[in-house]
Amino acid sequence: MHKSDKQFYLVREDVLPEAMKKTLDAKLLIERGKAESVADAVQAVDLSRSAFYKYRDTVFPFQTVVKQRIISLFFHIEDRSGTLSHLLSTVASSGCNVLTIHQTIPLQGRANVTLSLDTASMNVELNEMLRRLKSLEFVDKVDVLGSGA
Repeated sequence: MHKSDKQFYLVREDVLPEAMKKTLDAKLLIERGKAESVADAVQAVDLSRSAFYKYRDTVFPFQTVVKQRIISLFFHIEDRSGTLSHLLSTVASSGCNVLTIHQTIPLQGRANVTLSLDTASMNVELNEMLRRLKSLEFVDKVDVLGSGA
């Protein structure tokens, strides 16, 4: 497996490192409006900001992940004719519905694209779709930015 291929695991809470548990607590405080900022949330749960930022996009409560249908992906791609069309075709073949597309103006032959996808009808595992997208010759980078309901 390539280092950039990310696998997802279901892990019981009692074996999680304390920093991951506190990150979940801090995210919950922010989500519920009980903390006005990251600084307030991490102070309330006694966690460093660096630990929060390290784990915030990598640890989620199980019930949140199960309910979520929307995912945002960030791509760094080569700027050549047909790349966005081919990228969208690959996403569509995975059964995802594209909700939003944002592409930057290409600089030095590269562009950034952010896609928000509805994964409710996805016909492959997320890891498989990411593998397919990363294997496209014009794709330099694919990151999962986040997901939401």
